[in-house]
Amino acid sequence: MLTNESGSFGSFVRRFGFCAIAKCDLRAKDNKQMSDTIKLVIAGLGLVGKRHADAIVKEDDIDLIAIVDPSEDAVNYSNKNNLPIYPSLEDMFLKELPDGVILATPTPMHAEHAMYCLNKKCPIMLEKPIATSSEEARALVEASEHFEIPVLVGHHRRHNPIIQKAREIILSGEIGQIRAIHANCWFYKSDDYFEIAPWRKQKGAGPISVNLVHDIDLIRHLCGQVESVQAQCSPSIRGFENEDLAAALLKFENGAIGTITVSDSIVASWSWEMTSKENPIYPSTSESCYVIGGTHGSLSIPDLTVWTHKEKRDWWKPITSASVSYEPADPLQNQLRHFLNVVKNNEKPLVSGREGFRTLQVIEAIQKSALTQQSVKVET
Repeated sequence: MLTNESGSFGSFVRRFGFCAIAKCDLRAKDNKQMSDTIKLVIAGLGLVGKRHADAIVKEDDIDLIAIVDPSEDAVNYSNKNNLPIYPSLEDMFLKELPDGVILATPTPMHAEHAMYCLNKKCPIMLEKPIATSSEEARALVEASEHFEIPVLVGHHRRHNPIIQKAREIILSGEIGQIRAIHANCWFYKSDDYFEIAPWRKQKGAGPISVNLVHDIDLIRHLCGQVESVQAQCSPSIRGFENEDLAAALLKFENGAIGTITVSDSIVASWSWEMTSKENPIYPSTSESCYVIGGTHGSLSIPDLTVWTHKEKRDWWKPITSASVSYEPADPLQNQLRHFLNVVKNNEKPLVSGREGFRTLQVIEAIQKSALTQQSVKVET
């Protein structure tokens, strides 16, 4: 249902002029008319934006036609790679006609930039989190769904073959009904990490919103919808405005219970970054960071080890383990290929705007619970 409350879809319509768009005339090109090669623009050429640019170079049927970023570093990059560069989306759309836009701009700009692209009838791949608040995210999702312009949220870990295989194991029933989940997200970010970008020290930029959003999204993807949360957090030991440690108890709609802890001030090996070998910038270990327990077995991730009783389910009987194989692939590259198919109307987004919205709702519930010291129900 489309709402008209402040900050909702209705206010965005008034702000961005969506009322002038005819729903039946949103896309000038369908999958039959579109060229085999699609044209993309990247807005925001930070660390993540550059990774998207590197991924595009590897694809023969995707062209990077422009950059949107006012920074000197982005100008140097565009000059080096002979790419047009624009200081704003408005300037870019005056000169370019992209098939899709990858938005890797700072999170506070996500909602405004995304709505501008939707108003230009342009599909977007939007980096996580989808917005700074669920209110902004809801308005964005309602606009996307109402006008049928796809939004793909960049929770790229869902595109990792490890996660795809883990979900396959769970859906097969091999470990039975999920009863419990535990996830660790522990690592130590150096002082330099905060000094080069002082906003990382500010309130709202702690590991709950910056890092945990990835893990919550994967837990939802693998284990189902979160119904309520209870959380605690501790202030930064380095004296920053945000938290550097948090823990949450998650209750799922299917009756399962989960626990998750996150910290960017703990020296440890138990995080997705250090266990999945997904990004070579992080040192790799042989540990796992997620454990999912079911009525017939348990699964650890990312090592994909399944533990079961081969004879009778009995803690006095022998328990055995088996490692499940998978074909490694770069999830960021997989996500880009998926976006190509979304743009061509061949596939629906694996992580739609609504999925990104629901993950953000859980993150907000964790933050609210830690602040109020009360259990918080996640809206559905």
